[in-house]
Amino acid sequence: MQGGLSSPGALSHAYVQHPPLRCDIPDIKGLFYDDANKFLVAPTADRILYWKIAASTQSGPPNSDPINEGPILSVRFSLDQKAIGIQRSSHEVEFRNRETGEGCSKKCRADSETILGFFWTDCPTCDVIIIKTSGLDLLVYEPQSNALRLVESKKCSATWYLYTHESRLLLLASGMQCTLFTGYQFSAGGIVKLPKFEMVMSKSEANNKPVLAAADVHIVTVYGRIYCLQLDRVGMALNLYRFYRDAVVQQGTLPVYSSRIAVSAVDNIIMIHQIDAKVVILYDVFMDSYAPISAPLPLLVRGLASNSKQAAQPADQQSSAYGGTLYGEGWNFLIPDLICDAENGLLWKLHLDLEAIAASTSDAPSILEFLQRRKSDLSMVKTLSLAIVRTTILERRPVTLVAKAMDIILDSYSRSMKMVGGAAGVRRTSEQNQQSSFQPVEDSRVVSQEPPGTMIGPVINTDSASGVESGQSQSNSGVEHGIANLAAHVDRSSLNTSSDSDGITNTSRAVSQATSSSQISDATGKRPQVVGEDSQPLASGTSMQHGTHVASVAISPIEMVQSVFVLVEDEMMGDPAYLIAVIMEFLRRSCQKLG
Repeated sequence: MQGGLSSPGALSHAYVQHPPLRCDIPDIKGLFYDDANKFLVAPTADRILYWKIAASTQSGPPNSDPINEGPILSVRFSLDQKAIGIQRSSHEVEFRNRETGEGCSKKCRADSETILGFFWTDCPTCDVIIIKTSGLDLLVYEPQSNALRLVESKKCSATWYLYTHESRLLLLASGMQCTLFTGYQFSAGGIVKLPKFEMVMSKSEANNKPVLAAADVHIVTVYGRIYCLQLDRVGMALNLYRFYRDAVVQQGTLPVYSSRIAVSAVDNIIMIHQIDAKVVILYDVFMDSYAPISAPLPLLVRGLASNSKQAAQPADQQSSAYGGTLYGEGWNFLIPDLICDAENGLLWKLHLDLEAIAASTSDAPSILEFLQRRKSDLSMVKTLSLAIVRTTILERRPVTLVAKAMDIILDSYSRSMKMVGGAAGVRRTSEQNQQSSFQPVEDSRVVSQEPPGTMIGPVINTDSASGVESGQSQSNSGVEHGIANLAAHVDRSSLNTSSDSDGITNTSRAVSQATSSSQISDATGKRPQVVGEDSQPLASGTSMQHGTHVASVAISPIEMVQSVFVLVEDEMMGDPAYLIAVIMEFLRRSCQKLG
């Protein structure tokens, strides 16, 4: 691997962590997942056992609630967790107040309609929505009177439905092939009705029209965008649709290599599991590119006793090691990133192996852009990004390619500082107003974005460098001193509302005079403007919190000096001109982007 981030024996870019959450309790009536509250629910004859699924799936004793005996088709807690909804049959849903234990029911006419399911909502006009073959019932749950009040009924035919709390999107399938869809989004902002649309199905043999099943349609939310992926079994393709408020647009087609697939979304990466082949393919749709970011590779189980040899283990050996079967018949993929092994009573959480993904390509700029968009393992993102830049320099890649890599790092840092600086400017204005009244002023200085322990290596004293002529040594020392001053100055000035670009230019000129007779241009570069969507996209129910994320993974100029340039200096003594050229590019681009 030319990128230098070798991962010997790595055979996968995705894994599940052992041990899983164990919920193999005797006498349970199945496992249900409440995606709104992130509860794994296991009902027994007279109780409901449930686990709160956090960032990790560590085993622990379940919580418990008493319920009445009877059949259970699905279970969902209210969003405030004060009530439980239990679908008892295709004609009845029971609601139970957890504080008082009192209950009420909603029934439908058994002769003319069937209840397909229900869910709780944060919509301002209703609390719970019941999906029937004849349409929707929008209800308000009144715990004081232990009653349900019908707010509105929406008439439409439905054969099956699909809903995720993450997207707040409900899709109702109808028609002979179940390819006609009616969509609603029920969120805190109100109700949005989508235009009706039809999903594409390849033509099969004459007089044989395939029917689209609910298991072949998946709703995922990545980068705050809502997508729907539909498996076309005849055409062996996965059609990708994106939702807008006034349209549903097919945006691409992904190939499939198995008659059975499953879909997950991990850290804004879409995972397509090819069940029969027992491999997973990763896609990043951020740039509207539908090329996979990895080859089809198996899913690994990490954390087993044989972990040191695990990379070379085939799937059947990993399965026997944990007592189940990878991609077994009992596996149920829960959106976005969970796998429920109902046969063995296990819950797995999916993860990306960022190190293995970074090691699989030698395209440094593209993998750096990919890493800057990740938020699942911020320390790993930073470590890998710095290592990639170091390796690119050590391999003496073309300066233009190194410059592209540094542009990505500087752009990420610039975005984060603009976000932090905007907030700091608001605070400073508030403080100036408060000072006139002699009120205590809160310290408005922004804390450094580099948490302890994120530095890759110690700060090395490079005043004396052996193996080069004294003139080169003094020149390199001047470069390091100048770039360190520049980095510190850039860090300080980028946090202020008004940047002292002249000071930065003067510093860079001093550095250039220590290395060559040429001067660095003080022209300020302008970052390209981000273009919005052509049409209003349908907003998901989750917040991206992109600003916090960018600030967390951003690499400052000081970190570039300490963790890149200082560390590569000794190995670049044989070619100081190349290192100087790279540093000059870094100085010039720092002035342009951060000046």
